[in-house]
Amino acid sequence: MITVKGEIQYRAIASGTWVLVSDTGETYELYKPSENLRQEGLKVEIKGNIRSDVMTIAMVGQILEVKEFSICR
Repeated sequence: MITVKGEIQYRAIASGTWVLVSDTGETYELYKPSENLRQEGLKVEIKGNIRSDVMTIAMVGQILEVKEFSICR
């Protein structure tokens, strides 16, 4: 499990995808994010797992399956 802080962004690729751009500049594609997490510009800390067994059309970064998250102020 990894912990990443960053900002949620929406990318209009294919049918659209939600990503986390980390504070260090890495991009993670969110795997089935909850509705509460799908907010453009939201600053969060996410704990989750990298899914190397999943492929997507967007291919914007490693796929991150969210286990829990908190909103950063």
